[in-house]
Amino acid sequence: MFSIRRASYADAEAIANIHVTSWKNTYTDLVDEKDLSNITYENRKTLWEAVLRMQKKEQCTFVIQTDGKTVGFVSGGPERTKRFNYDSEIYTIYLLPEYQRKGLGAMLLRAFAEEMKEHGYQSLLVWVLTQNPSSRFYKRYDAKPVGEEKTTIGEGTYQETAYGWESIEQLLASWNKA
Repeated sequence: MFSIRRASYADAEAIANIHVTSWKNTYTDLVDEKDLSNITYENRKTLWEAVLRMQKKEQCTFVIQTDGKTVGFVSGGPERTKRFNYDSEIYTIYLLPEYQRKGLGAMLLRAFAEEMKEHGYQSLLVWVLTQNPSSRFYKRYDAKPVGEEKTTIGEGTYQETAYGWESIEQLLASWNKA
């Protein structure tokens, strides 16, 4: 049985572990090793402690747990670039590798979309490395590619694609057909 709840400062350590473990697992073949090694548990723990300590009302982080163990998370809030006609954004969504492809990402996405809708947001954007096969996950829920840009990770430059849902309502409705 899985449960989803809002993250608190006490979750920073578990979130950091998931972030690093999943990141390295996902990006091993997509990002140069020297850039991959820049993501460490220590810097992610510090990051998540700061995020969770100063989390604003319009931002949210959820964790998903089973048997008291945190196995994934999603975090986001207002769209950051202001270059697209989308008002909210998923900043991060990760699951431990052994919990991927079990429907938990969909549970996190839905909880996040419901929260954004409750805050009055109308649309949702997420950035994905263009070569990341996980982009299929967003397409499954009818996300459309809306832009591309280069991003820097460590010393490397990589292509990212933005996927968006013009309507959070439509995204939430997609659970009926997924």
